[in-house]
Amino acid sequence: MQTQNRLLDDLARVAGGALSTLAGIKDEIEALLRQQVERLLGDMELVNREEFEAVKAMAAKARAEQEALVARIRKLEAELAGRKRAAAKAPARKASAAKAPARKASAAKAPARKTSAAKRSTKPRGRASSPRRRPKGKTKGG
Repeated sequence: MQTQNRLLDDLARVAGGALSTLAGIKDEIEALLRQQVERLLGDMELVNREEFEAVKAMAAKARAEQEALVARIRKLEAELAGRKRAAAKAPARKASAAKAPARKASAAKAPARKTSAAKRSTKPRGRASSPRRRPKGKTKGG
C-alpha cells in the first residue's frame, strides 16, 4: 500500500507543479494582453475618464449659456418689434400725408446726375502714363 501512496503522492506533486506553472503562464499572458490593449488604446489617442467628464461639463455649461443668450435675444427682438409697432402706428398717419408733397417737390429740384461715362478721366492708364524707372547704378548724365 505504501507504493500506491507514493505513486499517488508523486502524481499529486506533478499535477500541483503543472497547475502552478499554468497559473504563472496565465498571469504572464494576461499581462501581455493588457500591455497590447493599452498600446492600441494609446495609439488611438483616446481620452481618459477625467478628461472626458471635464469636457462634458464644459459643453453642458456652454450649451446652457447659449440657450440663455438665445432667450435673451428673442426677448430683445420682441421688445424692439413692439417699439417699432408703437412708433409706426401714431405718427404714420400724420407723416405719410405730410411727406407725400415734400417728396414730389424735392424730386423736381434735384439736378440730373452725371453718368459713369462722364465721370471717367481722359488720361490713359497703364504703363504708358507711369514714369520710367532707371536701372540701379545709372545716372542721368551718363
